[in-house]
Amino acid sequence: MIPNKSESEFSAIEQLPAPEAIKALTAYLSAHPDDEKAYTLRGLRYWSLEKRSAAINDYLKALSLNPQSQAKQALEAAQAILSYYNTDLYNP
Repeated sequence: MIPNKSESEFSAIEQLPAPEAIKALTAYLSAHPDDEKAYTLRGLRYWSLEKRSAAINDYLKALSLNPQSQAKQALEAAQAILSYYNTDLYNP
């Protein structure tokens, strides 16, 4: 949970469209650079906008702050998606 934010404010950020949520989380992170939850949430929003490298960077930052962060699952999912290939599409 983002410290110094009430539950309703936190929920409000989650309900924003991705570009607005990213702006709000970026502003928040400039004042609270050690909030791994905010990095994870911003990474998820970047991912939804197909900004894969920005998302992965935020997941890695969250993990550097807290190795048990939810960003670990998000990073593993991102790596699985990016490393997927379909062998049926190869020519014989």
